[in-house]
Amino acid sequence: MQRSLSNQKSLKPFLYVALFVIYIGLSSIYLFLPPLLVILYVLFTDAIDKDDTVYIALVSFCLIIFEVEKSYFLFSTIIYFTIIYKLVIPKLKQVISCKSCIEFFTVLIVYLGFYLFCLLFANVFLAPIPSISYYILYYILIEFFIVSIL
Repeated sequence: MQRSLSNQKSLKPFLYVALFVIYIGLSSIYLFLPPLLVILYVLFTDAIDKDDTVYIALVSFCLIIFEVEKSYFLFSTIIYFTIIYKLVIPKLKQVISCKSCIEFFTVLIVYLGFYLFCLLFANVFLAPIPSISYYILYYILIEFFIVSIL
């Protein structure tokens, strides 16, 4: 099948999604692999900034795969990412001008805030309280370095 010359990058995002699905399965087996939640947040915000519906749909699909694999509520990450993108991060950028500090606080807000968000959902819907482990600190450090590189 021949692809259009004007749209040469159409297969690249689908390859990334396929690799993410494999990676998220491996990250649940091997706990030293972080779940890349902050990377998904960065991709989600970039897709919203570019107003690209294909990328938004693909990142949302990856977030749904993440939720299903980690047993979170459906669409909870999408709702949480939208809330912090629209309400929290702009206020953070007004208060802090250091780029590295903003990245570090973004990583903290994504991980710890998502845990608190899931805790709120669990209390509202009378679901089991999500657990938190010490791996979260490791994931925060690793993903902060990954976001710093990006």
